[in-house]
Amino acid sequence: MVELVEAIAKSLVDYPDQVVVTESENNQTVVLELRVASEDMGKVIGKQGRIAKAIRIVVKAAATKMNKKVVVEIAQ
Repeated sequence: MVELVEAIAKSLVDYPDQVVVTESENNQTVVLELRVASEDMGKVIGKQGRIAKAIRIVVKAAATKMNKKVVVEIAQ
């Protein structure tokens, strides 16, 4: 999952070397925290959050194969 979010984020931003994805697990939920450069925040979130929503949908679809719940958080 980390690699998937990292690959998507790196393809969207101007500073791909500053993309960091951390994973933590609570019970049945996996939390992926995405951090990007402050200049790239708008590119990852998109207009009205559309890109962020699309990232979450793709990750959720991939997580259903693993029978886990995955939450993607975009941290500043």
